[in-house]
Amino acid sequence: MRMQSFYSVDEIRKQITSRLPYAQFLRVPTMSCGVYVLPPGEADRQQPHNEDEIYYVLSGAARMKVFAENQPEQDRAIATGDIIFVKAREEHWFHGITQELVLLVVFAPAMT
Repeated sequence: MRMQSFYSVDEIRKQITSRLPYAQFLRVPTMSCGVYVLPPGEADRQQPHNEDEIYYVLSGAARMKVFAENQPEQDRAIATGDIIFVKAREEHWFHGITQELVLLVVFAPAMT
């Protein structure tokens, strides 16, 4: 992966397939970034990660569940412009996807 300062979501999306819905475009020791795309009706099969995570909804509409420690289950509608923080090892997933969901994902530290 070549280090650069500017990226195009359209270019990154060309790497995404139905079998591999996530494309990492930046990786440094303190963080990694990628684009995650889920079509309408698709099941989000991700598992909890060992890193803190921020999702920024670039486009789309869906719902997201987060099971945060010592808090009741959260299940909320999300749409373009929303930002979601998920603490390391918290169970979470997208569901009820009604419009293709395109997400900028930031892991800190870099995803292992």
